[in-house]
Amino acid sequence: MILKTKVSHYDNSWYSPNRGRIIQILWYFVNVVLFINPLNPISSLKVCLLRFFGAKIGIGVRINPSVNIKYPWKLEVGDYSWIGEKVWIDNLTMVTIGSNCCVSQGAMLLTGNHNYKKSTFDLIVKNIHIEEGSWVGAKATVCPGVTCKSHSILAVGSVATSDLEPYTIYQGNPAKAIRKRVITS
Repeated sequence: MILKTKVSHYDNSWYSPNRGRIIQILWYFVNVVLFINPLNPISSLKVCLLRFFGAKIGIGVRINPSVNIKYPWKLEVGDYSWIGEKVWIDNLTMVTIGSNCCVSQGAMLLTGNHNYKKSTFDLIVKNIHIEEGSWVGAKATVCPGVTCKSHSILAVGSVATSDLEPYTIYQGNPAKAIRKRVITS
């Protein structure tokens, strides 16, 4: 017997963003006015606000305009990392970005998905780790549960559905290793 999806039976009551409703609402408005809004180019203000809302942000972090962050208390960013314009960090669970990383314009870090095998379309959440020196290219997507290992590169428009090996460049959908990354002085 083939069942059908019944979105009307969807239940994610088990999921909690781990903050009170007031904090979530307050963050929503701060995010809309000062983060998603392209008229605020002040990175240092954004870093201070993220820390205020519970994010762990290193020194020298650059956050460009139009960045959308679901829950700052589920975000860690190491020293001297960059988050480009129009990046979407949909962190229903932890997203960890190491030091000296670059998440380029329009990239998406997605920690949530749905179980298409269940008629109830259950929510699935898994952490994302972007290790030191990694680069997520413009309009690339990192899917739930993926680790971009040290100094890996996910090329422009590519989709990482599984872990990226260190010092390796990945391209395509799904992303495949295309060559080693060699860094020179």
